Amino acid sequence: MLGLDGFSRGWVAVAIEGDARSISFPADISTALAAPFARAAIDIPIGMTDDGNRACDRLARDKLAPHRSRVFTGARRWLWEDYTDPDEANAEASRRGQTRASRQLWHLGRKIMEVDAYVRAHRDFDIREAHPELVFLRLHGAPLPSKKTAQGTRLRRDLLVAAGFAAIDDWLTRARIGTAAKSDDVLDACAVALAARDCAGCVPDGDPPRDAHGLAMQIWF
Repeated sequence: MLGLDGFSRGWVAVAIEGDARSISFPADISTALAAPFARAAIDIPIGMTDDGNRACDRLARDKLAPHRSRVFTGARRWLWEDYTDPDEANAEASRRGQTRASRQLWHLGRKIMEVDAYVRAHRDFDIREAHPELVFLRLHGAPLPSKKTAQGTRLRRDLLVAAGFAAIDDWLTRARIGTAAKSDDVLDACAVALAARDCAGCVPDGDPPRDAHGLAMQIWF
């Protein structure tokens, strides 16, 4: 099983094979998914609507209340297919009566479209969208402090140790040196790897809605 979280220079890839855990930092999604895998979970939107509204995002935000902003919303293919300037894209969004894209979402566009193209070209692979904060919520039983705080980092680290990531301290220090990956990228990749292994739940439940290209719009945890 494989969990992937993006960072500025590529992806943090965490593999779980039985009791074994491993980490790598591939530059692109094709390299990250080149080795055989049973299931992959990725912290990135998979399946998009024309207006950026997805039921899975709304349900995920409700689960994480009062920290709803931890789930980015509004991904639309046309934002990045048709525009290279965020202000022009947002002007078009306003013209269409849609929500404008945040700068954070806009800068995720390259990775969103990278995954979108890969998933559409490899429909036989079991690749699912997952959200690390929903995984940590499942493990902890309550919302956690921000991952940007020392307390939040420590709690997430402790939850992952309990889930079998004995080498997490090494991964958070030595393993990521020179990669540009941050500590929270490593923690998030571990969390979505657990989602890939366990598939403990998803929003929405059951048969998910699908986008215009037939991709499921469902977030696993």
